Amino acid sequence: MIACNTLIRAHLSNLRCKLDLNPKPFFFPLSLRLLTSVPLCNRISSCRIRTRSFSAIPEVAPLEDESLEDLAKDTVEHLLTHQDDVARLMKMERRSGMDINSKRWFPYLDRFKCGSESLSSREVIEAVAPVLMEERKERLKRVVRNRSYSVCLVVEGLCDFGNVSATFRSADALGLQSVHVVSCDSSKRYRENRHVSMGAEKWLDIELWNSPKECFKVLKSRGYRIATTHVGMDAVSIYDMDWSRPTAIVVGNENRGISDEALELSDLHCSIPMKGMVDSFNVSVAAGIVMHHAVCDRTMHLGSHGDLNEDESQILLAEFLLRHNNSSISIANEYAKRKAHMPLIPRL
Repeated sequence: MIACNTLIRAHLSNLRCKLDLNPKPFFFPLSLRLLTSVPLCNRISSCRIRTRSFSAIPEVAPLEDESLEDLAKDTVEHLLTHQDDVARLMKMERRSGMDINSKRWFPYLDRFKCGSESLSSREVIEAVAPVLMEERKERLKRVVRNRSYSVCLVVEGLCDFGNVSATFRSADALGLQSVHVVSCDSSKRYRENRHVSMGAEKWLDIELWNSPKECFKVLKSRGYRIATTHVGMDAVSIYDMDWSRPTAIVVGNENRGISDEALELSDLHCSIPMKGMVDSFNVSVAAGIVMHHAVCDRTMHLGSHGDLNEDESQILLAEFLLRHNNSSISIANEYAKRKAHMPLIPRL
């Protein structure tokens, strides 16, 4: 026992010698020191934190390089209450009416104005595409392949910009390029809803109208039939409709539904068959269901929802490249200036 106690005391004495009972302050290497100007636990709200939702398709490189000024301007609320900004959102020149030689509506001409000069879609792509990452260019091309103007969305008289934002997000996700907003109440103040739309408004063609009559007249001139979502005896199930025809889906106010004027001017009324005790969906949910069925039906009967031809796809790709960020416009303008000073090569 005495030998054992002696051995233990010797071991503890040796261990005490190895320990530094007066440790010197420890400093992180310069590369590992915390930045005191950026607190880790405070003022989190002052930082922009991006979140990403889960989907069936894996996410690739994000498309948007935005300044805080862009974020402030491109909210759904701002766009729907500033018609000039909506017009400026679309870059390529737009048609004034239906092309008599075309069987379906496509809004853009193959021309982008740069002051006194103009660029074709091919030249826009040649100028802007090289500065984008390959992942972004491939994603833009994939989006264009799945875009269509054959089905468009019309939201009439919605009071909550959150619902408008949600329908925009669904339209973009499902491949609808054209959305129309009829008489939103811009006199009210609404919260920011960019987190609802996820920036979808940046990639859509948005048109604003003061009345259903004005909107439907133009849509019919473009070859659309007007299908208002309405619960009534004369309503056709969305599952019995021919979605290969150009169709404008109209959804109405959160409380009143479709206005009497819109019901009277529409070509048909359609509804979603209900299986429960309630007789209606939330307006943004209803819009998503109808659009999703239209895309699925078109895919089943036509092979795909996207139906742009080669020229139209090139023009829309140029449009997306110009919308990508403010630098895209500057690059295109510089390209146009160089083009203007290039000597003309005579044809042989």
